[in-house]
Amino acid sequence: MGSILNYNYFTLVLLHVALGFVVFLYRPLAALILPVVLVMLILLVINNRNRNNEALMAAAYMAGGEVFFRMTHATVFWETGKYSVILFLLIGMFYKGASAKTIPYWIYLLLLFPAIFVASQSMDSTLGEFRRSVAFNLSGPVCLGISALYCYYKKISKKEFNLVLLMLVLPLVSNMVYLYFRTPSVGETLMYGTNSNFATSGGYGPNQIATVLGLGAVILFMRLFTIKNKFINVVDLILFALMSYRALVTFSRGGVVTAIICIVAFVLLFYYKQNAHERSGILFKLGMLGIAALLVVGYTARETQGLIVNRYTGRDASGELKDDITTGRVELFVTELEGFYNNPFIGIGVDRGKKFRGWAVASHNELSRLLSEHGMFGIFAILILIFVPLLFWLKFKNNYYFLAFVAFWFLTINHSAMRIALPAFVYGLALLYIVEDKKKPGKIKRLEAKTAGTAIE
Repeated sequence: MGSILNYNYFTLVLLHVALGFVVFLYRPLAALILPVVLVMLILLVINNRNRNNEALMAAAYMAGGEVFFRMTHATVFWETGKYSVILFLLIGMFYKGASAKTIPYWIYLLLLFPAIFVASQSMDSTLGEFRRSVAFNLSGPVCLGISALYCYYKKISKKEFNLVLLMLVLPLVSNMVYLYFRTPSVGETLMYGTNSNFATSGGYGPNQIATVLGLGAVILFMRLFTIKNKFINVVDLILFALMSYRALVTFSRGGVVTAIICIVAFVLLFYYKQNAHERSGILFKLGMLGIAALLVVGYTARETQGLIVNRYTGRDASGELKDDITTGRVELFVTELEGFYNNPFIGIGVDRGKKFRGWAVASHNELSRLLSEHGMFGIFAILILIFVPLLFWLKFKNNYYFLAFVAFWFLTINHSAMRIALPAFVYGLALLYIVEDKKKPGKIKRLEAKTAGTAIE
């Protein structure tokens, strides 16, 4: 893995296209590929002693690949993605430490633990089941805390940051390819309604598929403006269209709507920071991308016989307006607010929400879950998560990815909680201090690509 970053971009994309196809041909191979990937990533970080934020790149790869490895049954532990992100970032902090300004996030992590004690006082399961429920509910918030500890006030060059985003996108390419081969004909599987569709999601959760592919489309969109290479731009545009289509046909709206809002947030901030000459070029690209987006939406509408239009207008297959377009999320939200109202100081405890409301459905909203299960401690945690990055950005304003990444985190945890590592990891990326690349005379950058023209950006 230490040398994989020296390959040109097109080669890396082809490698991950092949990975998705091979796993489609024989899915058990994924269980062999994952440990090899983990070992290679660990060696990448340790051999280079995290000099160029290799830990962040490794964590990005696992955050991007988490759903792909889950849906192909490659993971031994369900939370392998979050655990590996935490592990890589801890190794990275071992080599490079963390900023002394990270105290708010240490406090945030400490605020999570009283709810474990509260839950243990009314434990109605075995110790093993209790441990698993705590791990399931807190692995996401802890992953966010560790990501924030690593990234907050950390300087990173533009080149290294682009490599981090590239490492995040590559496994999403494999995921996308796997889905195309798994369900090549969409029309035959979408005849029964407008609900989230497991068939077009490869038999896996549509919400998570739409979320990860939506973020992949956002990053590819960003690269069209930040990477100055026409060949790479063409490849990214093709991948953007293909990934957007697969996100749409999941019929899960949360990830797609979140992606659209993130793109708008990025464009507004990026456009604002450019001069008059660069802005004209941005407008031209936006026009081209707008046409591409319309073509994708039109094609999707045709393939789904108009059902995708009904889905996004809150209608069922017959065209009638649905009574609840949130598919039960509002009811879940209300019950969690009731839990907070009844236990405002210490909360009801980790994973006690299911017992409190009387039906075994996990929370879809991380903010209401924090309030319900953590009480006042949850309020303080939410305030830290919102205001610390806001104050950081108001002070520096050098990261034009900030609004898009914070929007992705906030919107995702409000429709999908923290079931996957991506919102936690992306929250951390918003806290990075991105600096201009510095060229050292007489030295070749270790991560510089060997192939001119198609080098990794």
